[in-house]
Amino acid sequence: VQLQASGGGLVQAGESLRLSCVMSGLTVSRPSVAWFRQAPGKEREFVADIFRSSGSPLYADSVKGRFTISRDRAKKTVDLQMNSLKPEDTAIYYCAAGESVTWSTQTTPNAYGYWGQGTLVTVSS
Repeated sequence: VQLQASGGGLVQAGESLRLSCVMSGLTVSRPSVAWFRQAPGKEREFVADIFRSSGSPLYADSVKGRFTISRDRAKKTVDLQMNSLKPEDTAIYYCAAGESVTWSTQTTPNAYGYWGQGTLVTVSS
């Protein structure tokens, strides 16, 4: 299984970025997919996910209304559109996939068995 994240970069506050994650090798056709982030000196935190085949996204309160997660099953990608970026969004962003994620654990990093390498997003003020 491989997850390859891309799209990070340096932007100014208020600008947008789109992250993309290409997934390959998963045995389950509709795994849960998610984005997490980790800022320097902080723990990895949940950003957004799509739980299994539900298609319904879940967002952290800190990004709700600004970020949009989407999945293209044909292309096996999961994207994160980030608008109105703030300096506090600066972090390494990781895509993740899990075949055994439950509804109650979908915001927990340990629930996901597969991770991309991370892509750095820096938002300047």
